[in-house]
Amino acid sequence: MADIQTYVKQISETTAWIKEHTQMRPRVAIVLGTGLGHLAREIEVVDSFSYKDIPHFPVSTVEGHSGRLLFGRLGKCEVMAMEGRFHYYEGYSMQQVTFPERIMQQFGIEYFFVSNASGGMNPSFRIGDLMVITDHINLFPEHPLHGPNFPGGPRFPDMHETYDKELIQLARDVAKENDIRIVEGVYVGTQGPTFETPSEYRMFHRLGGDAVGMSTVPEVIVAHHAGLRTFGISVITDLGLEGNAVEVSHEEVQRAAEAAQPLMCTIIREMIAKL
Repeated sequence: MADIQTYVKQISETTAWIKEHTQMRPRVAIVLGTGLGHLAREIEVVDSFSYKDIPHFPVSTVEGHSGRLLFGRLGKCEVMAMEGRFHYYEGYSMQQVTFPERIMQQFGIEYFFVSNASGGMNPSFRIGDLMVITDHINLFPEHPLHGPNFPGGPRFPDMHETYDKELIQLARDVAKENDIRIVEGVYVGTQGPTFETPSEYRMFHRLGGDAVGMSTVPEVIVAHHAGLRTFGISVITDLGLEGNAVEVSHEEVQRAAEAAQPLMCTIIREMIAKL
């Protein structure tokens, strides 16, 4: 872990590099997770940067994550989009996992849209459902705000409305207008990289979780600390129901996420158009 002065300096250098290489100054940022990268095809890309070419930027190592930072237009709205994210289980520190959100903060991003794939634990859920995240339970072994407070954010952030209620309502409206089934629930964030055991699924559900995954929570916490208005949505790619948990593979998760692509794209595209 870099000390806070080094970390702030790296963020400043990376932000400056990006600003030198694009004239775009979007207010909206999107993280496109596992199997959800097709929204990038709807973006009129103006500038594209491989993560490996951006100073201090981590590199995604997960299959299905392209590893590019895009600047362009989704409809009439300018956006910054990440094709692929960074996970704690890859061996990155929490500073590295949440590095892009700090860049967004410095860049002046106001709205943060994050997507992921997750295992459903709510018995009313079906594979392929889109779950609007209303809250989360953080079970990561390290907190992304641990250590000296990052300049510009509160030492003790209030977490009562981590997921923006107005954006959640906007998602409901968009889903209704387009006749798309959505569900809502609490996302449980765990370290990974193992999928959950039947007992873990049962425990997480009894704790109040509706879906579980290995990302999103650290990113959202830092985005919230940075003052970004956050919306999270999760594709239910497998089910770990109490008494009926089934085996799952990363390939199956990708296939289920791929099938949900059009609906996910519609919701995020239409929400951004209405901002």
